[in-house]
Amino acid sequence: MHKLYLLKKTKAILIATNNSGKFIELKEILPKKIKYFKPKDFNLKEPVENGKTFKANAKIKSLYAAKSTGLICISDDSGLEVDALNKRPGIYSARWAGPKKNFKNAIKKIYFLLKKKNRLSSSARFVCAISIALPNGKSFEYQGKVEGNITFPARGNKGFGYDPIFIPKGYTKTFAQISKKKKNHISHRFKAFLQIKKFFKYV
Repeated sequence: MHKLYLLKKTKAILIATNNSGKFIELKEILPKKIKYFKPKDFNLKEPVENGKTFKANAKIKSLYAAKSTGLICISDDSGLEVDALNKRPGIYSARWAGPKKNFKNAIKKIYFLLKKKNRLSSSARFVCAISIALPNGKSFEYQGKVEGNITFPARGNKGFGYDPIFIPKGYTKTFAQISKKKKNHISHRFKAFLQIKKFFKYV
């Protein structure tokens, strides 16, 4: 039996992110009957994310939090890959927003880089890696993607991060324009979660 079937009995999980938007989105996707904690509840500092992939960085965060708290931990590392920018910002998506997580500045950076190439649109995708870590040092990683296009000007105020400039494939509105319920059924996080859904009791 897969070790993650112990999630059927778990009553508390730490979601290892200090990004309030990510925390809310993950909590809304995950089962409702589990109590969710934040790193701030344990005064945890953010570990150094020096992985080369989304999965590697998600694993760093989940293992650090699980070992520090003794709780099962779920972390997510996600980002935007813009094809016209050689898949940048990629794993550096949050870092492009700076220490204050100002994604308006990050969006401006994408705008000016695309403008240098005489274009303001590009195929792109959101990627999400989810890592579930156990206090014993074991971890399991899963990844989901949603394809789409970059568009300017930025539109909508319902999402966070790069949502205002990303239109998912098959839609005409950005992630920041569509309802939270709709986004939670097509997002990269949801696609990653589908791979661990079977391990939970309440979903």
